[in-house]
Amino acid sequence: MFGTAEMRDVFSDEAMVGRYIEAEVALARAQARMGVVPRDAAAAIATAAKSIQIDFAKLRHETEIVGYPILPLVHQLSEAAGEAGRYVHWGATTQDIMDTANVLQLRAALEIVARDLREIRDILTAMARRYRDTPMAGRTHLQQALPVTFGYKAAIWLSSIDRHIERIDQALPRILLGEFSGAAGTLASVGTNGLEMQKLFCEELGLNQPSITWHVARDGIAEAVTLLGLITGSLGKIATDVMLMSSTEFGEVSEPFVPGRGASSTMPQKRNPISSELMLAAAKAVRQHVAAMLDGMIHDFERATGPWHLEWISLPESFLLTAASLANAKFMLAGLVVHEQRMLDNLGLTHGLIVAEAVMMAAAPKLGRQHAHDVVYAACRKAIEGGGQLADILSDVSEIVAALGGKDAIAHHCDPANYLGLCGPMVDRAIDLSGAASRATG
Repeated sequence: MFGTAEMRDVFSDEAMVGRYIEAEVALARAQARMGVVPRDAAAAIATAAKSIQIDFAKLRHETEIVGYPILPLVHQLSEAAGEAGRYVHWGATTQDIMDTANVLQLRAALEIVARDLREIRDILTAMARRYRDTPMAGRTHLQQALPVTFGYKAAIWLSSIDRHIERIDQALPRILLGEFSGAAGTLASVGTNGLEMQKLFCEELGLNQPSITWHVARDGIAEAVTLLGLITGSLGKIATDVMLMSSTEFGEVSEPFVPGRGASSTMPQKRNPISSELMLAAAKAVRQHVAAMLDGMIHDFERATGPWHLEWISLPESFLLTAASLANAKFMLAGLVVHEQRMLDNLGLTHGLIVAEAVMMAAAPKLGRQHAHDVVYAACRKAIEGGGQLADILSDVSEIVAALGGKDAIAHHCDPANYLGLCGPMVDRAIDLSGAASRATG
């Protein structure tokens, strides 16, 4: 419920240790290119990395003693590399390897997130296009406000997904930074050619070289999790809309039917919106991790005393929660059942009050806006207190009949389908811009 197998693979212990080793090999190769490490030694380290069988029980035990996994891992890799093992981890510090490994995980994880967002974009594009002209009640403060279309609602959801895809593309250059800086970040351990060594190290891994050490400048890592907070927040908004619209009293949509899904242990009729509930829960949980990551940005001096460790908790959990939310969103939105007739029925619940503004604005050129407002307001009060259709009540108001040019005009303006504003063109614009963005990014 709160993760996917694919994302768990990215953040599993085995994958994490594999990234540590990948970083150590890249460092040896970069140093061999500069002549600091013998080329045959770098090759031997790379060969050992491919064949090594990590003793995870020993690694766990030693990590619990040391407090960090890199020194125990270096012991095992060095032993596996034989004579070349003396060159493993040359000039590096623990955080160099761990930070770089985390960035490699982030790259893989963000690729999954971006892919899922693109799939959701396609689903919402089709939904917005299909229901472009399907009228329904627009609601503000949980009250019927003005008519909209379901396609308009879906296009609003789509617009936020488009922006998240754009945000990821824009953030990647800031997030995907390698880290090789040495104990206090000055590269003192490798001499005057340290920045070139750092550059080659980053090249080996396909990462960007930072402008300066980021051991204690954690904005890139924090930005990644903040992005997830924004993404799951948008998915939580979609989920909230769907949950409310699927309630018995609304009945406008239903989550996809799968036998047994959303069933109650005691009420046979129940069909709970489980996917939406999980999406909302994920949004709330990731939000807490965003707060933790922002708190964790406050590091002391050149190497922190504690805040760094927050990332070890929040980073994997945030991505697991986000992956689950995206998976639930794809399932739910792809199979969402839209009850168009119920939407139309709900438009009639207020007996025409939902289009009171339409009548007011149509009469305003003749009566003046404020007087037209007062006249229609009085008719609305009468409809609310005494019942009856607003159109029928307005038909007995001579000022409105004269201002609109007859009772047929009143009936026209009281039809919700005739007061959808620019829903259609807005949907078209959102779809066109989304498509252009999709084509631009391939």
